[in-house]
Amino acid sequence: MSTIDRTRSLAVPSSTSKAAAEPLAKKPVAHQPAFQKSSFESSPAQKNSLLGGLIDAAVGGIKDIPRFVEMGANVFNATTVKEITSLFGGAKPDRAQEGITPKNNPNPDKTILYVNGIMTPTAGQVSEMQALANSSGAKVVGIHNATEGLVKDLGQCVTDKLDKGKNPAVDTLADTLYSELKAGRDVHLVGYSQGGLITARALNDVAKRLRVEDGLSPAQVEAKLSHLQVETFGAASTKYPDGPRYVHYVNNADPVPTLTGLGGDVDPLAFLKDAGKGAVVHRFTDGNLNPLSNHMLDTLYLKHRVDFDQARQNQF
Repeated sequence: MSTIDRTRSLAVPSSTSKAAAEPLAKKPVAHQPAFQKSSFESSPAQKNSLLGGLIDAAVGGIKDIPRFVEMGANVFNATTVKEITSLFGGAKPDRAQEGITPKNNPNPDKTILYVNGIMTPTAGQVSEMQALANSSGAKVVGIHNATEGLVKDLGQCVTDKLDKGKNPAVDTLADTLYSELKAGRDVHLVGYSQGGLITARALNDVAKRLRVEDGLSPAQVEAKLSHLQVETFGAASTKYPDGPRYVHYVNNADPVPTLTGLGGDVDPLAFLKDAGKGAVVHRFTDGNLNPLSNHMLDTLYLKHRVDFDQARQNQF
């Protein structure tokens, strides 16, 4: 049976990253004797500091709005064109992207397989892949989780959580991982947002195939899956199978993983969640008042990413 994620208390927050955002951090107020000003009152300096922090957080969120408007337009164009062309027998949603290398290294010696989240056209995934390549120093190959618009994408997230219905990205990823493991090769996998949910579902499919098709015992399945290095960022999955070596990144200011994934520092439902045996879950607090900004891979999560082996040692 999997080891439940016990990296933090149900009620007491764990320590946050050094990169935690000041606007979201509340400084404790020192206790004072009864005859002095109440400890629940703030000095003018404290009020100014708090107000300034809120203003900075609000400004940061507002600055990101043009980017999200552009992203929304790109998604609309991609889904509209796809829907029209499908009526005339057009191409099916793309499932894989060519490898992208770091800007400063055209011949990296490492490769990462990347699965994107919802509402991401091809161009959006390519941009994320480039950011991941630059951050990791590895070549990045994409499994494209094609978008069909917000409503259908969210509906697909629900069926993925229930392990129901067909998701081409899940099938492609599962087939790829199974083939690589059968060939005796290691794989480094990264899933972001719904991509983390797709990753969890694909890993479960691979584990089932190893048991049913190859006749492996549970212990042998875990040993085979240990050839997988898995990183998730802001992922929407609450459970992962045992075997792979995991590092999960969760921003406490990001509603996606805190509400639909492994949860933040304080999570009353933590006992229902499973990060995978031996998983490292790195929780931190960063961002502004715009929840979309706090969920971004390239501009937020990758700032907190460290080398995989370093992360496995809890050295962030």
